[in-house]
Amino acid sequence: MTSPSSPGMASPSRPAYPPKPSVGDRIAVISPSSGLPGLFPLPYELGLERLRKEYGLEPVEYPTTRTMGSTPQERADDIHAAFSDPGIKAVIASIGGDDQITVLPYLDRELIRANPKPFFGMSDNTNLLAFLRTCGIVAFHGGSVMCELGRPGAMHPQTAESLRTALFTSGPYELRPAERWRDIDRDWADPASFDAEPETRPGSGWTWVNPGRVVEGRSWGGCLEIVGWLLMADREVAHDLSEYDGGVLLLETSEDMPSATEVFSTLRNMGERGLLGRFPALLMGRPKTWSLERPNSPQEAARYAADQREAVLRAMRTYAPDTTLVFDVDFGHTDPQLVIPYGGTVRVDGPARRITVTY
Repeated sequence: MTSPSSPGMASPSRPAYPPKPSVGDRIAVISPSSGLPGLFPLPYELGLERLRKEYGLEPVEYPTTRTMGSTPQERADDIHAAFSDPGIKAVIASIGGDDQITVLPYLDRELIRANPKPFFGMSDNTNLLAFLRTCGIVAFHGGSVMCELGRPGAMHPQTAESLRTALFTSGPYELRPAERWRDIDRDWADPASFDAEPETRPGSGWTWVNPGRVVEGRSWGGCLEIVGWLLMADREVAHDLSEYDGGVLLLETSEDMPSATEVFSTLRNMGERGLLGRFPALLMGRPKTWSLERPNSPQEAARYAADQREAVLRAMRTYAPDTTLVFDVDFGHTDPQLVIPYGGTVRVDGPARRITVTY
């Protein structure tokens, strides 16, 4: 097989956009991290129904999609089956988890590189997003079946529009600050959780730091905790850091709600490795400040968000003081969730306070 760096082929620094599905096509639904659809069928079945009725796609499940405790090899087999099947036109994760990093050694890079398809996922799926980027394939950060498609009541309008555009179209798409948002969840095991729309609150817009320039480049990053794990395991991170020069860094934190100290430490270590200074722009996702395990009061939630922001600012002042920062972009573990191409083009226009992605 021709080397990925050969003329005319995608490389990690120039990932290519795979062909998009059309209404009526089959889409693979896989669980590369955890078979949580088997434990919480309500949001999962709702998400499948919306894929069919609202997006016109036919979801196809695989052996581990609803199976808890499947092995890394079994989950890798499902990924291979989804990408190698010519009848499958896109792949979407059911949800995240916490051990997808163990699947990476079992993946057949050449098989996946030879069968590029749009992949949608986030959180622990940062592992697969980063893997696909090193295969020269643009993937999509966002859009899991259980969280976004399985939202009680209805999908958030901004999530639904962004996902639809990323799925079916190619070209520029301008992101907008959330008009209303939330990070308080309901119990998926309780059917009453799905009887009505979740409560939301007014959006607060984005906060810009060093907005005096326009940056346009390829994106990299994802869930901060997973990026840290990839760095520790030395997986799917380019050894030649010039790979990331001029790019846009995406970072967001999960429902595990890492402390400000943890956030700073991870960023500090990225800075010591020489990573932070490679990116002239950083989009920082709106942090999730509430979970079922840590039901913060509004005051506690506000303090958590403020402490995280200060941790990010402290690290960036030290290692990349001129980087353009945008805080509270809605692409992480909060609702709505805007889809961002991973390895694709992101334009951060500081003077105009606009962010445009290329789907």
